Amino acid sequence: MAVDPTKLDLPKSSGVYIFKAVDEEVLYVGKATNIKQRVRSYFSPNPDRAMIPTLVSKSSDVDFIVTSGPREALVLEKQLIQKHKPRYNSAFKDDKSYPFIAITDHKLPRILYTRRPPKGSKVWGPFPDAGAAKGVIKLLRRQFGIRDNKGNLPFGYEESNRTDDYPDRIRLAISVLDGNARLVIEDLQRRMDTASENLQFELAASFRDKIGIVQRTISNQVIKSRFYTDVHAVGFASRQDFGQATIIQAEEGVIQGQVNYPMIHRGRISDSVSLLLVEHYSNQKPPRILLVPTELDEGLGQWLTNQRGTRVEVRVPQRGRLSKLRDLADRNAEIQLERSLSRSSGNIEYRAASDAAKLLGLEKLEHVVCFDMAQLLGGDRVGASVVFREGRPNKSEYRTYRVKNDSMDDLGMMSEVVERWVKKLEEYPDLLILDGGKTHLSTISKMLGDTGHGGKFPIIALAKREEKVFMSDGRQLLMDRRGRMIIHARDEAHRFVNTFHRKRRSKGALKNPLEHVDGLGAKKIQTLLRYFGGMQQIRHASQGELTAIPGIGPELAKRIVDSFSWD
Repeated sequence: MAVDPTKLDLPKSSGVYIFKAVDEEVLYVGKATNIKQRVRSYFSPNPDRAMIPTLVSKSSDVDFIVTSGPREALVLEKQLIQKHKPRYNSAFKDDKSYPFIAITDHKLPRILYTRRPPKGSKVWGPFPDAGAAKGVIKLLRRQFGIRDNKGNLPFGYEESNRTDDYPDRIRLAISVLDGNARLVIEDLQRRMDTASENLQFELAASFRDKIGIVQRTISNQVIKSRFYTDVHAVGFASRQDFGQATIIQAEEGVIQGQVNYPMIHRGRISDSVSLLLVEHYSNQKPPRILLVPTELDEGLGQWLTNQRGTRVEVRVPQRGRLSKLRDLADRNAEIQLERSLSRSSGNIEYRAASDAAKLLGLEKLEHVVCFDMAQLLGGDRVGASVVFREGRPNKSEYRTYRVKNDSMDDLGMMSEVVERWVKKLEEYPDLLILDGGKTHLSTISKMLGDTGHGGKFPIIALAKREEKVFMSDGRQLLMDRRGRMIIHARDEAHRFVNTFHRKRRSKGALKNPLEHVDGLGAKKIQTLLRYFGGMQQIRHASQGELTAIPGIGPELAKRIVDSFSWD
């Protein structure tokens, strides 16, 4: 079944959106600064790409991952495309991927800016900002004297000295890129002190110079260390007994994706999160650093360490970049929870439609239409139809009608608007509901038969007073809880048509002089309209003719005649 845009519950945040088939196959991955707005464009009448109608028709759902900004969304999009290889994703513009910094495994390694790192090289990135990647390479080459892609050493490094301490230079550059500069500086300081104590002053000076190089390098803003190295962040949100956990996975400096777990939450976040972590990491390797929303038992930390084989740091970060990553996990969990609750509500409504179908003896009620009419004080005559899809109101399909014939009763008015509706129908509903009784049912059924639509779909009439349903086969049913969707549709049609009628009245669409006649209410106006056949006939009636109507005395008849003299 093609994805229904009315059922999508997407955030207005930046991130990636993922079109999925019914078997969870990833069909397309895209990025957006506003996920909800971007996905909505896929359902416009004039899509901007030829593949979109096919993609939409083959998709059953649209998932998403919220990121902290558009740049992160850009990188995440690339990672997910590489991971899932979606069939509807085309190559990136200019057939380029995002750049990496690579240090090759040559005897004298090179440092490269590359979109396709050589096999065996040590890699950092990808870098969505190509200028930053080039700046990092330029700085490292200059400070540490490392060969570039052509094998050249930077100016100032003599060819005769290029191999003596080259491995040390590579080691220092790697340490900076790994974010381990502090440990490297401490090691160099110890070695410098040892050399000085042994009166090896030239060696001590060389260590001093290297310390200076590392310090100058890491002080430059262009260096982008890998802030999230083998880190998973757990987010959590809850509403009463409903809980939602999200695990954001960050490997090699890049957010790779997320896993979502709906759950029953019993009040203690630590208990719910602990159960989740045992479930999640039972069959996969835990990360080096695990960011959690609250303190957990020490026993869980030891279990995670055993699962990994090396120590797992379990942290509750309070500030810094790791805290931002943890907050992002909470944000995703919150959005996923709202989405789950919305879908649960939809399931309740779908069950209401299923209950109503069973009550009426129908196979399904996925598409229901209900009509109601309004005519207040004998003025403008209007009708409306509402549509329910799978038990939920679909307001984009609501319609209003102005009655065009001369009929002044509900039967004639409803017959006209239903006939106009059915003539334009592209899809028969599973049920047509009429606000009325047995006469409404027989009148509309006859009209549909006369116009060639008889028997194409079931019809019922629902009387307000007793909540009694009249069916075409002669059955009469009193509505109970199983018929709640039918009553909801009738009430929604009534609300909608009256709202439309009030708007028309407020715009001056109704100018009936009888409205202002003292002692003349809506029922008496209806009586006059039925007796005389219309407003023009009432306008030309004499006082004596008016007095002949039951309930219209001489004084009221005179006021009616006088009201038209001011019209």
